[in-house]
Amino acid sequence: MSKQITQFYYTAEHKPNQLIYGSGQTAVITGWTVKETLRKHLKDNEYAVIGQLYSPTRGINLLIRNLLLNPHVRYLVILNATKEDKNAGACQCLGDFFRYGVEASISDTGRKSWVIRSLIPGYIDIDIDINALEKLRHSVEIQDAISISDAVEKIQYYTQKETVAPWGIPLQFPMNIVEPTVFPGTRYGHRIEGKTIAETWVKIIHRIKTTGTIRPTGYDGKWQELIDLMAVVTEEPDDFYFPEPNYLPIDRSFLEEYISQILDDAINQEGVKYTYGQRLRSWFGRDQIEQVIEKLIGEIDAASAVMTLWDVKDHEKGGSPCLNHIWLRVVDNELSLTAVLRSNDMFAAWPANAMGLRALQKHIRNEICQRSQYDLKLGPLITLSQSAHIYDDTWSNAEQLIKEQYSAICKKLDYYDPAGNFLIEIADDKIVVTHTTPGSGEIVGCYSGKNPLKMIKEICAALPAIRPDHAGYLGMELQKAANCLKIDKSYIQDR
Repeated sequence: MSKQITQFYYTAEHKPNQLIYGSGQTAVITGWTVKETLRKHLKDNEYAVIGQLYSPTRGINLLIRNLLLNPHVRYLVILNATKEDKNAGACQCLGDFFRYGVEASISDTGRKSWVIRSLIPGYIDIDIDINALEKLRHSVEIQDAISISDAVEKIQYYTQKETVAPWGIPLQFPMNIVEPTVFPGTRYGHRIEGKTIAETWVKIIHRIKTTGTIRPTGYDGKWQELIDLMAVVTEEPDDFYFPEPNYLPIDRSFLEEYISQILDDAINQEGVKYTYGQRLRSWFGRDQIEQVIEKLIGEIDAASAVMTLWDVKDHEKGGSPCLNHIWLRVVDNELSLTAVLRSNDMFAAWPANAMGLRALQKHIRNEICQRSQYDLKLGPLITLSQSAHIYDDTWSNAEQLIKEQYSAICKKLDYYDPAGNFLIEIADDKIVVTHTTPGSGEIVGCYSGKNPLKMIKEICAALPAIRPDHAGYLGMELQKAANCLKIDKSYIQDR
């Protein structure tokens, strides 16, 4: 009689460095709960693999591919325990795959895909044979867990059962990732401005996708990255702008829960490293949000209304927060908020980051107004993303977004330039350019000459912050004026 196999070895083709490997027959999904937290309660032979699942639209496809490679996995325990898990919906969607299966439809990027029968959007590549997916669904028994102790109990229950033969042979399906075309551009220091978070986001994705450097992530896979990207949002409405149809990676129901994670304190919970609200409200023994409110009420012009989320112990513990520093400033009765993020997933995370920070900015403004004589306006939101990147598993989504939205946004012309306006005319056999302030029209400079190239260089050198499209317009008008001067013809600007 052949000896029964009691140890198995899990092989991962996708995200292999982000998994914990064992020798059992139970795969464990921990959602947003730190996977190492569950690992310390288990023995190696009690699980096949432990991994986290953050996103239903990005993670499930790779997870299913790994399971198809490992038919010895006969049990799946899905830990769906935290507010973050329920808000993201990834664990729910994965369970729905095994419960209800898939149907052929269209993904969020417009590609034909297997769409999971779930209220939570989730996709699997259409290249994977439906028979393989159905065999997997009916060969793996799943259990949902609502806490770490509940998950441990269910995993150990499966360990007591007799070893089950693999449900088939390992299956592998080719997966194509197309490397993007990258144009020359500046790597360090970028500024992007928009009226709304949605508009600004599309511009950010276009800038990174066009000129971002492709490099390894340090985990698995690649990302496309720009360093030190400053995004300025000037006119986000109080109730937030969501386009119709909504092309943002979040919706209002997700946002409501996410804002709570920034504004509200949270208790210490096993498996949850922190929330931003916890870091701001209690982590350092002070409520920093209250501190900056009181600081600005007492000294409205203060430049020291600062909140920090970085703890020096993070270097030793690992898992440091992406949001590190928040600065509030009142200038001309306008409250602005600047946030520094050391690492920022600009496709999946930045819109929620920006809306959460805007909600914090609004909360601080409202509290100052209610507690003092100040009636502050809500100024711009500024985020400085030190590593602004897009992961390779969202490159196709980013390209689709640019294709559908970027040109439409660029057509919404806004001629306002903080650098001012320019009146061009011909006088005394020369081109004369008068520089005026925006709005009031006060004259602040004058340039004259006959060489349009020399003049535009002089203007741009004196005003380096002039909008690029404004500089291009000036160059064209100066050339038209020069041509009129040569043939002794009258020149009228914009004609």
